[in-house]
Amino acid sequence: MDSYIVVNIMKGISAIIGGCFFFYVGVRHFTDTEWFEPIVPPIFGSPRFWVIISGLAEILVGLGLIVSGFEIIFDRGTYYSQRAGISSAILLVALYPANLYMWIYDVELGGGESLSETGNIVRLLLQIGGIAISLWISGVSVDSLKDGLSLRK
Repeated sequence: MDSYIVVNIMKGISAIIGGCFFFYVGVRHFTDTEWFEPIVPPIFGSPRFWVIISGLAEILVGLGLIVSGFEIIFDRGTYYSQRAGISSAILLVALYPANLYMWIYDVELGGGESLSETGNIVRLLLQIGGIAISLWISGVSVDSLKDGLSLRK
């Protein structure tokens, strides 16, 4: 089997799995807002507002990644994969202040659980890995990122 096909299948499956994860967590933001509210840093104001907004963003990014996964697997262009991959990376960066706040202040989630020091480090590494995978899915090169995110047409 051609390595191009294998890489596309792996990239497409990664996009679909990541999309399903984002979609699931995004829906949870609406069905159990109290669970997420404690990790919203107080400086942002209304926790419920930010939980709902971030949940909506996660659902939209999740759907974009799922669609882009099929686009990648069936080699139908790069329109969705570029946008969903970049959006996913941006969302992961934008959401990290809540995770950092949770780590620094040892904040418990709505269910009363909190992460250990090791758990927070693993979460950070997973977040960095998620950003890298998102950029891989997007197909945007490091050079184009340096040049101001000039997406291929």
